[in-house]
Amino acid sequence: MEYNVIESLEELRQLYDSPMDMVLKKQKSELDEYSRKFLSLSAFAVLSTSSMNGSMDCSPRGDYQGFIQEIDSKTIAIPDRPGNNRLDSLSNIIENPSVGVLSLVSGFSECLRINGTAKIATDTDLLERFKYKEKLPKSVIVVSINEIYFHCAKAITRSNLWKGESQVNRDVMPSLGKILMDQIDPSKSKEEVKKVEELIDNRIKTTLY
Repeated sequence: MEYNVIESLEELRQLYDSPMDMVLKKQKSELDEYSRKFLSLSAFAVLSTSSMNGSMDCSPRGDYQGFIQEIDSKTIAIPDRPGNNRLDSLSNIIENPSVGVLSLVSGFSECLRINGTAKIATDTDLLERFKYKEKLPKSVIVVSINEIYFHCAKAITRSNLWKGESQVNRDVMPSLGKILMDQIDPSKSKEEVKKVEELIDNRIKTTLY
């Protein structure tokens, strides 16, 4: 399919209005009282990374409120909790330290955007800061802040993300176990699918930390 493609910054700017002065001036390079408070309330974020060759990845990060901690006014730290062990984000950081963090607070229509450079740390005292339910993370992602600013409420308002009446009944799609087995090997029997479903449910119950 052929598209009418924009190929220059000049063309792009002709299509959109110029940003308001306030939108440009809101960008900061370090934490302030408002971004600190927002992070203290946040229990969910999305971490964006890219490999050396430009392969992108966005990884959800969820934990207790305030799990993204301030190291100093220009540095934050994010614990790496147990996941699927693909290590997409961590591998990308080793190749290319540039990262983006989108932090959300349940019930807030605004979000907080942080862009910077990251490294993976395993210092014992740093790991201890994130001890939870007697478990330590294996590593901590330390982000040096280049840009930080609040994003307006339009996207979340349009999506009705936090409104109960907008929530979709999970039953409209099969379980993750069923989806994965259909994608990997559709010939698997119902019994085999059930075992995978039980494995996934058990891992959620036993390996969150």
